Amino acid sequence: MEIPRNAYSKLAGEMDDKAVSIIAGPRQVGKTFLLKKLMKEATAGKKTTYYNLELPGDLRLFNGTDEQVYDRLTASGEAVFIDEFHYIKNASRIFKAVYDSSHAVKIYASGSSAMEIHKHLKESLAGRRWLTRLQPLSYAEFLHKYGGKHSPAAFSEYVAYGGSPGLLKLAGLDKKIALLNEIHAAYIQKDVRSLIKEENVRALNALVYLLAENQGSIISENGLSREVGLTAATVGKYLSLLEKTYVCHTVFSYAKKLGNELKKSKKVYLYDLGIRNAVLKDFSPYSGRQDKGAVAETFVLLQLMAAIKPNMELRFWRNKRGDEIDFVLLKDRRPFIIEVKSSLKSPEIPRAFPLFLRNYPETAGCMVISGKFTAKTSLMGKDMIFTTFQNFLPQLLESTCSGEMK
Repeated sequence: MEIPRNAYSKLAGEMDDKAVSIIAGPRQVGKTFLLKKLMKEATAGKKTTYYNLELPGDLRLFNGTDEQVYDRLTASGEAVFIDEFHYIKNASRIFKAVYDSSHAVKIYASGSSAMEIHKHLKESLAGRRWLTRLQPLSYAEFLHKYGGKHSPAAFSEYVAYGGSPGLLKLAGLDKKIALLNEIHAAYIQKDVRSLIKEENVRALNALVYLLAENQGSIISENGLSREVGLTAATVGKYLSLLEKTYVCHTVFSYAKKLGNELKKSKKVYLYDLGIRNAVLKDFSPYSGRQDKGAVAETFVLLQLMAAIKPNMELRFWRNKRGDEIDFVLLKDRRPFIIEVKSSLKSPEIPRAFPLFLRNYPETAGCMVISGKFTAKTSLMGKDMIFTTFQNFLPQLLESTCSGEMK
């Protein structure tokens, strides 16, 4: 089954732009699929070449001097597709030379490590590249498996096994779990082992487990360091490593006016619910999970991250008294507040909402997301929307509370 990816049309639209198109994201989220689909369907009769630099034969072709690699790229056709391009030494210099040359060569390049990508693109490619961050399947993309329609079965499958596209072709739960374990192991073996000391791999695994277990909760380097036996500075370094290899999303607190707001706290979410469940070794059905609240909050976070625009930012809010709002979506620095409930039977307004609105009257609107309950009311002159997991994103993006959140 082929699932249409939202990123495809954007990437296909870059075909006639000579700037290098870079697809970055975690392992097994469909980067190779998109490269091959672009090569097959978007090249309009152009001469093309595809290289996978994790294959020794292809990598050997790029082990020469910069001039030899440049010559290879400019002779490879009008559209060149390079999987795991960060294995190319001096990639940015070579890509820049190709762009600045008279050769009509379009380069699409993918990579699974932001750390490696930035290291190899340290020479400025400003105005010479487009970056697409590819995530696992969003819930809307995943629903193509179910004819585009939400159902309890579809939601339960998605929050148990996540959005890795490779799962769609597998029948049987054991095979899905095995693939998720394999993806996680490949990350540790290929992306991380070369970046940290051998003896700290176990500590990193322990850290990832703690992040999965505490997903949705406020964390601190000091607290985590005591749990895993590393210094707080090393924990901070590893958290940065996890984020730069696209394994987690860090959400920082929103604080602007109040002295009792937590200003340096943060939450960390793994990039996929299936990977989280693989780390925890817990694939229980959503209806029976003890961590249902964390699962629901993570589901919303991942859908928001997939849809966020360049002028948007995601935060959370909490004060020292313990009043908390799960997410503050900022568009052009204007907040829209969001609370996630695993279940809700009546339009109960979270007690933190009025507190936030009194201090941030510029807030565009409010939303409570839950399993079934829907309603619309007002709170202190702001639209107050109660909506469901399957419908919240379109409503949020279409919301016009004194200014569009589109």
